[in-house]
Amino acid sequence: MGGVDIAERGTAPKTRVLVVEDELDIARLIKHTLERGSNTEAIIVASGDAALRAVAETLPDLVILDLNLPVLNGLDVCRILRTRPHSAHVPIIILTATSAESDRVAGLDLGADDYVTKPFSVRELAARVRAVLRRQGQQSSPPASTMYRGARLTADFEAVSVSVDGEPVRLTRREFELLRHFVENRNRVLSRDRLLERVWGYERDMETRSVDVHVGRLRTKLGPAGGQIETLVGLGYRFTE
Repeated sequence: MGGVDIAERGTAPKTRVLVVEDELDIARLIKHTLERGSNTEAIIVASGDAALRAVAETLPDLVILDLNLPVLNGLDVCRILRTRPHSAHVPIIILTATSAESDRVAGLDLGADDYVTKPFSVRELAARVRAVLRRQGQQSSPPASTMYRGARLTADFEAVSVSVDGEPVRLTRREFELLRHFVENRNRVLSRDRLLERVWGYERDMETRSVDVHVGRLRTKLGPAGGQIETLVGLGYRFTE
């Protein structure tokens, strides 16, 4: 018969998750939960420097990153991953043993996609991993409109390029996603909850201050074009022409 052998067809590549956690029992529990019943491979490393080496060797689909790590702490690892072109767009979920808002905001400002506070539910963590990966997959499809040209602001969303008055502007991944969502919904009022759902990928409880911090940083980087993002007290934000 002329059929194709199943083994020849190959299988879908596994989703590779790097778990950066120095508490081995927690790391093994995360690995077991992620791999159980799914096409996922979880790799464990126990220090910040080992995390950087692992990412450099084989780029993961997502990183789960503890903040309290030997050699390099999680915030330093996050900062380095975001500044290296090779890993700049790899999703990162931060694990933190503190509920302090300052630590969570710091991680999000550095470009983390989500955070989970210890002690945590491994089922919830797995759900957040799926949500972040789903959001990442949606972003891989080209948007309906890939270019925006305003009086001062120019954005090429396919080329990941933003400029104001002809000068390039460097944005973090989250700031870029915010700008794209604002532009795609120009002249519409967007609530903080809507921004959390659409830009962070799903609905969840998070301090609205995190949204305000990202919008404020985006405005600052856009300079004279930042005024196109209006604050509507009690309602949210609006990107105007």
